[in-house]
Amino acid sequence: MGADRQRWIYGLHSVGSLLTRRPHAIAAAAVLERSRAGSLPALVKSLEELSIPIERLSRVALDRLTGTKAHQGIAVQTKGVAEVDVRELESLVLDRGRATRLLVLDRVQDPRNLGACLRCADAAGVDAVVVPRANATGLTPAAVKAAAGAAETVPLARVGNLASTLHWLKDAGVWVVGAAAEARRSLYDARLEAPVALVVGGEGQGLRRLTREICDELVAIPMRGTVGSLNVSVAAAVTLFELDRQIRNRQPARRST
Repeated sequence: MGADRQRWIYGLHSVGSLLTRRPHAIAAAAVLERSRAGSLPALVKSLEELSIPIERLSRVALDRLTGTKAHQGIAVQTKGVAEVDVRELESLVLDRGRATRLLVLDRVQDPRNLGACLRCADAAGVDAVVVPRANATGLTPAAVKAAAGAAETVPLARVGNLASTLHWLKDAGVWVVGAAAEARRSLYDARLEAPVALVVGGEGQGLRRLTREICDELVAIPMRGTVGSLNVSVAAAVTLFELDRQIRNRQPARRST
């Protein structure tokens, strides 16, 4: 995995997922004093059973520690949120072979959008989310919270050169499909199947010219109303679930016994 960085992760779902999947990554915790809301007591009990140091703070102090009022009464300091590097991404693709499903985000800069995309990727059975290191957000605390646990289940690959990574994927047999409003082919008319990488552009700007040129195919989400574009996480969800629908429909029906 890439280099670890200490940071605070907050929110009931995010902390709960971390406790379930990577409890060894938790170094310390801070909770809202005298609060027993929701699943907070159960999380605190789990932290205590793991002998993780817990500091009980006032709401003002916890707001200041996390930099937000949306912490839901709990935050944990991690030994680092692991991000996959390009070599590990390549190994994952080679291991998954013809079953590979990737979501590629071209310069998404809002961490909440990244978190929402990770959540959609988890729900749609995606193997990894790929983002460039430059001009794009990473796994900030806000992204982890918005992911609602998906940051612990879907690898995030941060690559130095997105164009080179897309070329490598194509050479490895992965079909690269970009979502672009100007595309002539509708998403619903395209034949989507694994191995595939679905590429969605960042906020406001869509896919960069070079990214569009590298894609094997461009598809557009049909828009019936007056709105010209969708939020990046919504566009990702639409394309990912259409991919999943098509793959499911091609699978042979199981005979009842």
